[in-house]
Amino acid sequence: MPTANLPAIRACRPAWNKGRVVGQKRPLMPKHVWAIRVRLEIAENHRDLALFNLAIDSKLRGCDLVKLKVPDVYAAGQVKERASIIQSKTQRPVRFEITEGTRSSLARWMGEPLMVGSEYLWPGRFHERLHISTRQYARLVREWVRSIGLDPTSYGTHSMRRTKVAQIYRKTGNLRAVQLLLGHTKMDSTVRYLGVELEDALAISESVEI
Repeated sequence: MPTANLPAIRACRPAWNKGRVVGQKRPLMPKHVWAIRVRLEIAENHRDLALFNLAIDSKLRGCDLVKLKVPDVYAAGQVKERASIIQSKTQRPVRFEITEGTRSSLARWMGEPLMVGSEYLWPGRFHERLHISTRQYARLVREWVRSIGLDPTSYGTHSMRRTKVAQIYRKTGNLRAVQLLLGHTKMDSTVRYLGVELEDALAISESVEI
């Protein structure tokens, strides 16, 4: 007896991007950076303050930031002024500066009992996890931006990566400097990452005489 072909039944699932703002996440403005810093300082949240400050300074992807080890930023009994790591995505080295305020917050964090004997700069709170996860880092970023009244759907971990370079580009127009700081291999990637319009790029090029 032949069997009738039944219509395919598909699960009715909501779209993954329903209610979300997709696309590039906004960089934080200087006033937002200072507002978050003040709140973390008042709360005496030494870990989050050190993590926030280093995320801004280092301009690292979340996957690289959460895996930082103490020797990456600390040597000879003090926090380094500059550091260098190998990026997970490109396997290329990238250097970054550690400003005075960030060094101070890192030194305070490394004096906490949780950091005694820790290999990683941001140790996990579970025995099976050596360091915080990228998901946990993303959750912290949402909490930070929400605490100062910003829409958490418009900001993310890449907001932290873009914040300082966006200001550098606005003040100098130097795409090459931004490319080096982000560790990009191609200038096109930097242009797309910053959201620089083609006209802006051409204007910069036209202003440079060879």
